[in-house]
Amino acid sequence: MHGLRVDRAIHNYLYFTQYDRYVKWFLGAGRMVVRRMSRLPLLARAFQAVYDRYHAKVLAESDAAKIFSLEKSLALGPEAAERVIPFPYANRIILSEPDYIAIMDCPCRLARENPCRPVNVCIAVGRTTAQFWLEHGEKYHARKATQQEALELVRSERARGHITTAWFKVATGGRTGVICSCCACCCGGLEAMRLVQQVKGGEKMSNLIPSGYAVETDPEKCAACGKCIEHCMFGAITPDQEGDPIYDREACYGCGLCVELCENKAKTLALDGKKGMPLDLEMLKEKEMKTNAG
Repeated sequence: MHGLRVDRAIHNYLYFTQYDRYVKWFLGAGRMVVRRMSRLPLLARAFQAVYDRYHAKVLAESDAAKIFSLEKSLALGPEAAERVIPFPYANRIILSEPDYIAIMDCPCRLARENPCRPVNVCIAVGRTTAQFWLEHGEKYHARKATQQEALELVRSERARGHITTAWFKVATGGRTGVICSCCACCCGGLEAMRLVQQVKGGEKMSNLIPSGYAVETDPEKCAACGKCIEHCMFGAITPDQEGDPIYDREACYGCGLCVELCENKAKTLALDGKKGMPLDLEMLKEKEMKTNAG
């Protein structure tokens, strides 16, 4: 997976065998950097350099479902995937033997004193990573799962108000295959994003890429119940003086939770070119076929 980069192979091994400690140490280091960054500028830059190699794509439920129904391996390099995942280091969509799936405890939740439950929610799609988890992740309760079991897990997490993300990390060979269910209180990636923003003096930065969708609302159906405000972890929906929801399209990551949790079906997801291209496997395969034909 890492070719001649033995250093990255070692990093990958340590990352997944010491998952919870790794995340806890990284976030602890980030908090220290924020507290002392005026005296430790080199450490602040080092923290940001690590952060730049750790990214995620927000997934709508429909696109997550397509990953868990993929029957054949899929491999797309940076050129084909540039609008989906415009990352400098981790930028390949590789799902090898996608029906080979493992589920393991979430390191971000394990790093918290009172984590969200359940903890066993991280998903590896593809034999390379999934088999490694099964062989080395006994202490994290790694288990083999079917595609349907993985999809049901994602849907149950979304019902709890947790978004779905696909992570692209140098530790995994710059590829996807790790699908997470992230909450605002436990997710190490989201906390790292907030820490780097502080390191950069409040500059708006994010290691999450929007899903490729934005939200459309039918005002006639909206009952202003406040559920969308409660569950939006990006602050894209806020209340006005009367408590009615105000939508900030620019701040929206298109996770789709507000759409799914709206009892009146007042919201829908719509493609938005400004949000990039969705990680829609059907769309990507079609684009690849057209490129090859040309």
